[in-house]
Amino acid sequence: MTRHATGQSRRASGGARLEGIVIAAHGRHYPVALVDHGPILQCFPRGKKSEVAVGDRVSYEYSSADQGVIVEIGKRRNLLYRSDQFKSKLFAVNLDQLLIVLATEPHFSEDLLGRALIAAEAHGLESLIVLNKIDVEGALPLARERLVPYRVLGYTVIELSAKMALGDVHPQLDARLKDRSTILLGQSGMGKSTLVNLLVPDAATHEISSALNSGRNTTTFTRLYHLPGGGSLIDSPGFQEFGLHHLTEGQLERAFADFRPYLGKCRFYNCHHLCEPGCAVLEAVEAGDIRPERHMLYAQLVHEASQIVR
Repeated sequence: MTRHATGQSRRASGGARLEGIVIAAHGRHYPVALVDHGPILQCFPRGKKSEVAVGDRVSYEYSSADQGVIVEIGKRRNLLYRSDQFKSKLFAVNLDQLLIVLATEPHFSEDLLGRALIAAEAHGLESLIVLNKIDVEGALPLARERLVPYRVLGYTVIELSAKMALGDVHPQLDARLKDRSTILLGQSGMGKSTLVNLLVPDAATHEISSALNSGRNTTTFTRLYHLPGGGSLIDSPGFQEFGLHHLTEGQLERAFADFRPYLGKCRFYNCHHLCEPGCAVLEAVEAGDIRPERHMLYAQLVHEASQIVR
């Protein structure tokens, strides 16, 4: 608590900036922790518009004994967000990898899975797929079958049950989470929160809840946890849609791992890979080297990106 007290005394004597990391976001409320994992202070952005995201390194000042104001956002390595033609929703910044949680049941959406993987590829993130609830044995064969094409594309799939004992879950994930910044994404009902509770001490949730005022529901906002073995885990609310309106056509085609071997081989240099003659991508679809479902997703994303609100 020494640095916390020192920060207050400096603020009272003329105002001093402190450096911290944003560990949660709820509206305009941003709990910020000192960079050495010190005390958490509830902060607000300066001005009406907020561009702050979980994982941001920020400079902040005390505005009162228990609140602060964010005065500067540090340089970002990346920014993961989803968007449609109307609005954008920030997930987090400064990430290394995306972990998408699926389950044997309820039935997971391949559309959402595909979109999350495309977002990761477009932002230079590694992807890790976790298939949860493998204890539901009746639904396991179909879930495994649906994930075969993603294994073929090179994506790692880890199978587990969040109901497992701690020692059974950790060995499968620790090496991939250690010293890395990982964001968890998933539909509602996939068991994401149960998995987080296994990997992160409960005390972290209580501390953030306190910073956001007692009684606030901590399952409805994005928050960052420091992992005991090193690295950080960012949990986000479950979602049912994932727009990628902000990605250009060029970004989209490069984000499809199965398209890459054919890019630059089309008859026309400005091929859109939709209906053009001599398109290497379409020929690969016809030959069975690219799944039709993947091309359908690409065509849908290109269509969505072309929509303009007038």
